[in-house]
This record gives sequence, C-alpha cells and structure tokens, in this order.
Amino acid sequence: MAEAAGDPGPAAAREGAELAAVIGATVPTGFEHTAAEEVQEKLGSASRISKDRGKIYFEVVARSLPQVHRLRSVDNLFVVVQEFKDYQFKETKEDALKDLEDLVKKLPWTDPLKVWELNNSLKKKKTKRKKHNLQSPASREKLSDGGEEGGADQSNTNDQEDCAQTPVSVEPTGGQDSENPQGVTSRNGVEEEEENEQSDVKVEVQASSESGAKAGDGQTGEGEAKVLRFRVTCNRAGEKHSFTSNEAARDFGGAVQEHFQWKADMTNFDVEVLLNIHNNEVVVGIALTEESLHRRNITHFGPTTLRSTLAYGMLRLCDPQPTDIIVDPMCGTGAIPIEGAAEWPYCYHIAGDNNPQAVKRAANNICSLLRKSESKDSTAQGIPLDIIQWDICNLPLRTGSVDVVVTDMPFGKRIGSKKKNWDLYPACLMEMGRICTPGTGRAVLLTQDKKCFAKALSRVGHIWRRAQTVWVNVGGLHAAVYLLRRTWERAEDRKSFW
Repeated sequence: MAEAAGDPGPAAAREGAELAAVIGATVPTGFEHTAAEEVQEKLGSASRISKDRGKIYFEVVARSLPQVHRLRSVDNLFVVVQEFKDYQFKETKEDALKDLEDLVKKLPWTDPLKVWELNNSLKKKKTKRKKHNLQSPASREKLSDGGEEGGADQSNTNDQEDCAQTPVSVEPTGGQDSENPQGVTSRNGVEEEEENEQSDVKVEVQASSESGAKAGDGQTGEGEAKVLRFRVTCNRAGEKHSFTSNEAARDFGGAVQEHFQWKADMTNFDVEVLLNIHNNEVVVGIALTEESLHRRNITHFGPTTLRSTLAYGMLRLCDPQPTDIIVDPMCGTGAIPIEGAAEWPYCYHIAGDNNPQAVKRAANNICSLLRKSESKDSTAQGIPLDIIQWDICNLPLRTGSVDVVVTDMPFGKRIGSKKKNWDLYPACLMEMGRICTPGTGRAVLLTQDKKCFAKALSRVGHIWRRAQTVWVNVGGLHAAVYLLRRTWERAEDRKSFW
C-alpha cells in the first residue's frame, strides 16, 4: 500500500540534508541534452531525458534545492511524486477516470510534500516580488515562448493534446470539457504550445502563509485549522485516451481534495499538483516554481522577446571561452547578451540593433541587471557588456576581431518579411563572416525561415561551415538553431550573392 502524506512541517528543514528527491524540469525543446549537461556539471547528477520532449528528470538531495533553482537552462521545476512508464488505461472513460481517482490514495506523497515545504521555506527567505513589477496582460502577451516569432498563430496544432487547470469543486463548463488545441493559457496570460509533443505549463505557486502548516491533515499544529489551497493541472498528449485533460484534472483533483481535505482554488493556491500524461507515461508531481525561470532577466519587453533559457542554450552551444568577444548584432531586447554577461562574465559581450526602440529596451534591461548585480555585491565593477545602434550589414567592427556571433534572426513574420530575408540573410552571413576570426570563429543562429537560411548558407559556404543543427519549438513554430564554424577563407570582398 502506498504511503499517505504526512507532516512536511518545520522538521523538513532538519531532514533536508538526508531527504532525496526526483526533480522534473521543463526545458526548451531541442535543448534537453544541454540542460542535462548543466545539471551534471553544476549538481553532479545524471539526468534522464523524457520521451515527452522538453522534460528532464534528475535526483538530488533536498539541501541542493537552491542550486537547482539557479540552473540557467530550465523553465519550470517540480518534484516527482511517482512516475509510471507504462500505465495501462482502461478502455472506457468511466473506468479510466475511476482508476486515476483511486491512484491518489496509493501515491507516496510524504517525501515530495516535505520537499515542497522545504522549497517554500527557502523562498520565504528571499524578498518577495513586488506585485506592481508584474507586466500588464498586454505586455506579457508580447513575451514569446522562445524567440523572434513566439506569438505567431498556432491554430494548426494537433487536437490530440490538451492541458487543463481545473478547480475540482466546480463542475467544468462545456468549453472546459472539450479538447483545447489552441495552447495553454496560463495565469499570466501567455499562450503557449509545444506542437504535437507537449504543452508547456506556466506554473505560479504561492507559498503557504503558514510555514508550519501540515499538508496531511490541514492543521497548523496549534489547534488552529489551516487548510491548504490547491489546484490540479493536467497536461495530456496522445491519441488513445478516452478522456480529456479537463476530465482527468477534475476527477483526479476531486480525489486529492477528498484525500487531504484541501480546498480547491484556481488562482490563489498554495499547492499545484501536476498530472502529466504522455501516451502511456504518467507522472504525478508538485510544482516548485512560482513562475517560469526564463523570466529572470527581462524587465522591458519587446514584440519578440527571446526566452532566457533558450538564450542560454544557444550560448552554451558555442562553448564560450575566457576573453572571447561575443556579439549579438540583432539583439532586440538584449536577452542573449544579458544572459551571456550573467553566466560568462569573463567574456566581453557587445549587443546592437538597427531599431532605436529595441536598443533603448535592451539598455533598460542591462541597467536592471546591473542594479541586481550591485545589490548582491556592493563591490561589483559593472558588467562586461556594451550596446550600440548599428546596421547589421555594415557593422562598425574590425575584420576578424570577434570570436563568437550569437543572434536570433528575423523570422519574417512579426518583424520583417520572408521576401526581405532573401536579401538580408546572405548579407548578414557575409558581414558576420567578415568580423569573425578565420579558423576559430563560431556563430549560433536561430531562425524559423529554414529554407531561406539554407539557400543563404550555400551562397557563403566558402566562409561558413554548418557544424550542428538543433531543432527547437518556438511558440508552436518549428525553428532551428544552427552552429556554424568559420573557415580560414578571407571574407573582406563584398559580393553579389544571387
């Protein structure tokens, strides 16, 4: 019989040194191996990459939770209650949902809830975020799920995938009972989609207001009832399920409510229980992050803001070395150079854009990072990053003076056009080739306009060689990150490419 939940109160802090947990992390699709490498490097833990793209799992001791939250490549974190690699769903909807209800009583909740409580106690030590710093819904919609075109239309997504965040004390409306192919609308108003693979879940967990609250019986230990608020979020992908995610969240959540005597609350919840179903793989977890970690650097958003986690993956792909000069010639709001300066401070980062408004936003974001750096270390001498307005096709940089170019190129949808890209891409690649050091220079470029990029690269094959391609999902768009290596060929002559 699986153990029922116990009391994850103050004793959890004392047990943290011995308590181990399996942590699940959502990461930018395509960069699962990059995230696994970072976990091995910084935590010493081996990771398992899920069949459900965009997720990795690794085991750590609970005292390592602060280091887990400092990982640069992960979006959201959760502690795994239990994982079923080959869950056999019953054929009828009623039987399948009844099985999910019965599962709640059999799950080993005790240790994961202790990890959740310890995670809350760590968060309380930090200064709480000021509510007025949150972006307005209109501004937040501009933050894409990954790159230049994150907000593009996603209406062609497969119907076999859905996600539900259902308050179990209320019967869902007809609209909630149906499949939701349009993506996941999270509490922060950002719509996201992971094509046919998964739906990323935006998780915002409000810390319990009573650190001594018992998760098992809802008591504070002082005779005063403190009922935890919760919600269940179901994330489902697969064609053979007889139920929708809303139905699974509703019935599983009803059983959670009955088991713990918690109160269902869609918005002001203390605990978010995650039910991830991918074909026959079922993972039950408890969320550990208030909001996606990819929002860590950006305070001034543009129409196409790159996620910090994706920026980190791109930078890591080019393997920055101390003293490298790294340039982002189309920096937008500055996500890539800001991530670079924060994680690789021994390199020198230069950012630029031809749009004065973008340069202003990037400068404001850099100032925010500088203030954050100074608040942590009063002796900080600034950050190795400069920003300038320039023309990508005529950069004010000496030939062969740059080690690495990393940038998010225009997709030709929200900014520019596909037609303009046919002229812009080869000119960009040629100018990047001119400023990069022959033989050792690298470029990491993100684009969704793969046909145009392939044609442009074939025209400048004498100066760039494609070393690696990482296929990524950018807000529902199938995009690619290309790692290019600079040849020894000189690239000073300006030629006509077409």
